[in-house]
Amino acid sequence: MMESLPSLYTTFEGHRRIATGSLQANALAARKALAGQSAGPVLVFDDQTGRPAEVDTRGSDEEVVARYPNTPPREAAPVGQDDVPAPAGPRSRGRPRLGVVPREVTLLPRHWEWLGGQPGGASVALRKLVEEARRAGAPGDRLRQAQERAYRFMQAIGGDLPGFEEATRALFANDPIRFNELLAAWPHDVREHAIRLAG
Repeated sequence: MMESLPSLYTTFEGHRRIATGSLQANALAARKALAGQSAGPVLVFDDQTGRPAEVDTRGSDEEVVARYPNTPPREAAPVGQDDVPAPAGPRSRGRPRLGVVPREVTLLPRHWEWLGGQPGGASVALRKLVEEARRAGAPGDRLRQAQERAYRFMQAIGGDLPGFEEATRALFANDPIRFNELLAAWPHDVREHAIRLAG
């Protein structure tokens, strides 16, 4: 339950999947479903997060296409790096800009003492510790992200479906057999997509 997904979007009309692909393709599918007076709600989901995505389907197909240009799938940015500003202008003299974001860190005096004695000082030691922790925790992080992604989707589309609470407990207990059993009564497209998001 921990695979990273490519950056796709999926649109549901009620409990029926009507599109999977780029945001542009999904916006067009949502527009068509809404124009046909859909029987159920039309929701577009970001498969990377499991959250509903806001799409503006007003206007003609050409206007929707212009609003959502078909760009290559985005790569998932590492946690905390999506807000790093890009360097502006020509590079100045001195140390290279590494995209460092200054923030306050509160440590006990013994922690500062230990960090100050490390080669390269406190900043280098902290960066090394964080990178080591990220590598060690990567499988657990991916599992948690997959669980949260599937839960968000399930809650948005299937919160009133039978066995929802038990299915979410099985999801977070990392019990795929029980999870699949509980989703067996769900509409096919919703079940398949929840299982896919969970990995």
